[in-house]
Amino acid sequence: MINSEIETTSHKLVIRNLRISDYDDISDIMREAYARMGGEWKFEEFSTLLSLFTEGQIGVEDKGTVVAAALTLIIDQSKLEMEHSYDDVVSDGRFTKHDPDGDYLYGIDLFVHKDYRGMRLGRRLYDARKELCENLNLKGIIVGGRIPGYAKYSKELTPTQYIKKVRNREIVDPVLTFQIANEFHPKRVIRNYIPEDSHSKSHAVYLEWNNIYYESPRKKMIWGRKSIVRLGVVQWQMRRFSSIEDLLQQVEFFVDTVSGYNADILLFPELFNAPLLAEYDQQDPPKAMRSLAEYTERLRDEMLNMAVTYNINIVSGSLPEYDGERLCNVSFLCRRDGTWDAQYKLHVTPDEAEYWGLQGGDKLRVFNTDVGRIGILVCYDVEYPELPRILAQMGMQILLVPFWTDTKNGYLRVRRCAQARAIENECYVAISGSVGNLPRVENMDIQYSQSAIFTPSDFAFPHDAIAAEATPNTEMTLLADVDLDLLKELRKLGSVRNLESRRSDLYKVDWIKK
Repeated sequence: MINSEIETTSHKLVIRNLRISDYDDISDIMREAYARMGGEWKFEEFSTLLSLFTEGQIGVEDKGTVVAAALTLIIDQSKLEMEHSYDDVVSDGRFTKHDPDGDYLYGIDLFVHKDYRGMRLGRRLYDARKELCENLNLKGIIVGGRIPGYAKYSKELTPTQYIKKVRNREIVDPVLTFQIANEFHPKRVIRNYIPEDSHSKSHAVYLEWNNIYYESPRKKMIWGRKSIVRLGVVQWQMRRFSSIEDLLQQVEFFVDTVSGYNADILLFPELFNAPLLAEYDQQDPPKAMRSLAEYTERLRDEMLNMAVTYNINIVSGSLPEYDGERLCNVSFLCRRDGTWDAQYKLHVTPDEAEYWGLQGGDKLRVFNTDVGRIGILVCYDVEYPELPRILAQMGMQILLVPFWTDTKNGYLRVRRCAQARAIENECYVAISGSVGNLPRVENMDIQYSQSAIFTPSDFAFPHDAIAAEATPNTEMTLLADVDLDLLKELRKLGSVRNLESRRSDLYKVDWIKK
């Protein structure tokens, strides 16, 4: 049930569900508003509507008198013809189209007492309808919107041309302009919607508002999908390990610690197993890195086992992989359901190619997890804005970036680009790096890192667009909760909408590798 209060100097407005005793107030407003279109509803019709769907009938009361109202049904969209009429929906006051098991709200009427117009009561009623739609988990709201300004232009413009000019703000229509401002999207013209509506020349517009929080039961995973995701990031200390067992002990320490805080995802840094390079000939770096790759399969399997054991999704930073011909840098997603996937580093730095002979991969993917859709870009890849944009187009919500940098200026390239990617693609971005020194390990001897979790930049997010950041050059973990529903709001309702506002009529970013 809806009940909220708005108090001004001269009014005490209450938004609430309508009652049968409100009929006289409702009929007075309808009689004035629809004097040329049939006037008010009969008492029996109003009573029937309340009995069918009490929650959908919302009014604004001022000092005991209803001064505005929004009347609504639930319908099955698949059974609603695009070319329907108002009478088809209300069915002579019987409201036979109402379906409690339907998937959309249908707004059948909204009216405001003439003395209360200009007080934004219509917007408040639309907001109440949207809240009802979200609470009922319906796909959206449909209305047949009148275009009362059309009669003035009907000799020079078709209804479609008129609607286009209203959308482009060349013409202001008292109803359609308001509905567009409330995020309703025109779909098509409905002819002969209300035959008596001379101002609209009997036309209306099929308008739809989409509920971005709608969750289809068929799409839910067995254990559900959370809106709040807890991210964990390891800022890893590079230190000498006497064996792979010692390194795995340190990995498990972090997995155990972060999982104890009920984190959903844990990110390790790029080439975090580099301390094991000390076992090999430092005069032959390419051979040393290929030898290090012999540990990769075991590390992946051990981390996958930890993911299941500790109930946390683990992104393994990155590890070298050598198949006898190509040496690559690969990041593994180890899911807590026992499955795994891999994302190869696509761009290798000149130093990596020259020093170790690393080569780039050729595939880019978005990965499904039990908490959302994630992308993984290893270090240098985040400096290429095309990659996160393609991932965003594929539905990515969280971007994870394991990196390794030796100097502050190298680190700042990764950080600045990661922050830009969060803003450009309206997603969360976590970066994880290494700290400390590795004496007698060629090309990995010093590290610089300040791991962080970045957010988009808008009112719903931290003022500096940083959810959490580590102390520079100190081994530690980060934990932060990120809300995926806020991304939906940002993409549809944000101050700016980078994804929605792209000029796809002028340019596009495509993946050309098949």
